[in-house]
Amino acid sequence: GFEAIEKLTENSYDIVLMDIQMPKMDGLKATKVIRRDLELIDLPIIGLSANAHDEDVKKALACGMNGYITKPIDANTLFKT
Repeated sequence: GFEAIEKLTENSYDIVLMDIQMPKMDGLKATKVIRRDLELIDLPIIGLSANAHDEDVKKALACGMNGYITKPIDANTLFKT
């Protein structure tokens, strides 16, 4: 999470693929920081997780992610998302 925020302050990206479960700062918190503090409102952020429960998807979207896909990543699902 911290590394993603650092990279976004140094470079411009077209999309972020954000793992949900990471040490120190999870993807949900990192997304909130990206949206609120970095003000990158239009940057697409897609959450990645092994969890496929509806509640996990709702949490990801509520924190500002644009989409959510489960691992292992299917290329067609990624491109559709």
